[in-house]
Amino acid sequence: MPRPPLHWRIGAAVAVVATAGTLALGRRRYRFRRLVRLACCGRALRPASERQARYAVWAARRAARLMPTRWACMEESTSAALLLALARRRAEWRHGVALDPVRLHAWIAGPDGRPIEEPESTSLYTATYTTDGPGPVPAR
Repeated sequence: MPRPPLHWRIGAAVAVVATAGTLALGRRRYRFRRLVRLACCGRALRPASERQARYAVWAARRAARLMPTRWACMEESTSAALLLALARRRAEWRHGVALDPVRLHAWIAGPDGRPIEEPESTSLYTATYTTDGPGPVPAR
């Protein structure tokens, strides 16, 4: 994995801590909803370039290595989306499902819609929620 510029790595540390705080605070049953809202926080901003999206994903993955807890695709993609929002850019955040067996995955897509720094198997997932969709999960 290439090393992103220093300012992206510093921003990623902030984004990872903010994502961890969002994950930890509040009722357990609403974790997914909170992370979706955080991932969609920059949806009114200008779209990120492919290079900016790559830097965000690389930096978020590097910063997440320091987390002493489980840090999977949902947390990682949310951190990358938040990092892009801190850089005043919009991430094309996706959450999808693949069948047989049923699997869930979250990722950042580039301006062309292709997953950024994800394996080819990501193409098996159908996006069920995106930042350009109807909006965050409604509050109760």
